Amino acid sequence: MTTSSSYLLVNNEHDREYLRAAGEELQTDLGVLEVPVDVDPGDVIETHLDVPFTVRQLRGPDLFNHFERTGAPMIPRDIGLLIGQTGVAHGDRVLDAGTGTGVLAAYLGRLGVDVTSYEIDSEFADVARENMSLAGVADQVEIRTGDLTAALDTVGDEEPFDVLTLDTADAPTIIEAAQTLLAPGGYIAVYVPFVEHTREAVEAARKAGVTAIETYETIQREMDFDERGSRPSTAGVGHTGYMTIGRTE
Repeated sequence: MTTSSSYLLVNNEHDREYLRAAGEELQTDLGVLEVPVDVDPGDVIETHLDVPFTVRQLRGPDLFNHFERTGAPMIPRDIGLLIGQTGVAHGDRVLDAGTGTGVLAAYLGRLGVDVTSYEIDSEFADVARENMSLAGVADQVEIRTGDLTAALDTVGDEEPFDVLTLDTADAPTIIEAAQTLLAPGGYIAVYVPFVEHTREAVEAARKAGVTAIETYETIQREMDFDERGSRPSTAGVGHTGYMTIGRTE
């Protein structure tokens, strides 16, 4: 598995965080600095204006917070649900459709998973490749430009995958081929924002002979603690999407 050479640069006094690769230059109103190639987490480096930044090891949530965005990426809690329900682990092969920003693909790559991800938009695919390099998983994650539904026959001739992850409107069409794409006992995980699309995915999975189908609505509320008392936060949106998990025979 690739070890990332990118780091989080933090200045808590000014509430600043930046994700930069070793050897890269950071230019801000707090000054200019170059991240040393031999930097270690915990080191403090200063801009030319003597403003200190602490170096931190890159972690999964940093990908979500600092990747270049091409859309709304899957958020860490939903990725955690996917990993927990499929058991995807080091050495597994994942086929992914709907790369987008690439947060899910990078998370999996950092677990030592080999990911083949399809993105239909060529500009989005280019950004995702840059994000994979920043995350240090360029040799774990292959971003293919194209529509997976048009490549199903070709992909079906490759070595079977262990998990199929879908964040795309044409998920039902891909699910129909799940039995040929996945190894016996392989999992599908479909993430969609609307319940109507979730029903379509469930029906397609049933027709394809996928078993143990379960759907979860992902909801999470932050807690507020102040002098008046403690309660769930009234800010933000608790719902992010629906996750359908199933397994091949």
